[in-house]
Amino acid sequence: MAKLAVNVDHVATVRQARRAVEPDPVTAASLAELAGAQGIVVHLREDRRHIQDRDLNLLRQTVKTKLNLEMAATQEMLKIALSVKPDMVTLVPERREELTTEGGLEVQLNRENLKNYIRLLKDADISVSLFINPDLDQMKAAQWVGADYIEVHTGPFCEARTIGDRQEEFDRIQNAVKLAHKVGLGVNAGHGLDYRNVGWLADVREIEEFSIGHAIVARALLVGFQRAVREMVELINWGTTWRRTGL
Repeated sequence: MAKLAVNVDHVATVRQARRAVEPDPVTAASLAELAGAQGIVVHLREDRRHIQDRDLNLLRQTVKTKLNLEMAATQEMLKIALSVKPDMVTLVPERREELTTEGGLEVQLNRENLKNYIRLLKDADISVSLFINPDLDQMKAAQWVGADYIEVHTGPFCEARTIGDRQEEFDRIQNAVKLAHKVGLGVNAGHGLDYRNVGWLADVREIEEFSIGHAIVARALLVGFQRAVREMVELINWGTTWRRTGL
């Protein structure tokens, strides 16, 4: 049964909108764990638009499940990761002007650089995941560079406007994660997943964990953080029942 890892970036986004001290993403992470989340995800961006270095340090001290640090493959972030020692690092592409991560990491064309970068993280006993599109060549490249996991980019699947388009994207994801599993990679999934579409993927047995943030934070504004997390955990657990019931 797949796990839920809650991304608390958007709690920090609300805080940073006023340069205030609340809401606190560290407190949100604790509430998420109490509600059944089995991991916490944060993206420390170059421009520090939401999560701050202090948040990351406090999360390392307080997270009781698994701390997954999303970051670009830069020397600055490598130094931070080696100091903080998250349980997992997920390498993602990053453009300063983007609102959110827009696509998967280009692994195939950067194999040598990524292989050396990943080795430094793994030598520090940090598990490494790569956020990549559901592309078979990228899956093979992820295995070649020494990643432990891939996180399949589910954005196009979530943005599909028709059942046919969604089915096509679902098939792409399913084929890609089957290959990843076959070559020995662990499989996570994330980006754009919400309470209406997660059921499609929740019973794909190769997917071990879903990384979900915006949908949970948005729902939490209306029903409370712990309830929002519990409802998502239930949907993932009951994925077979919810799958393909509509967009």
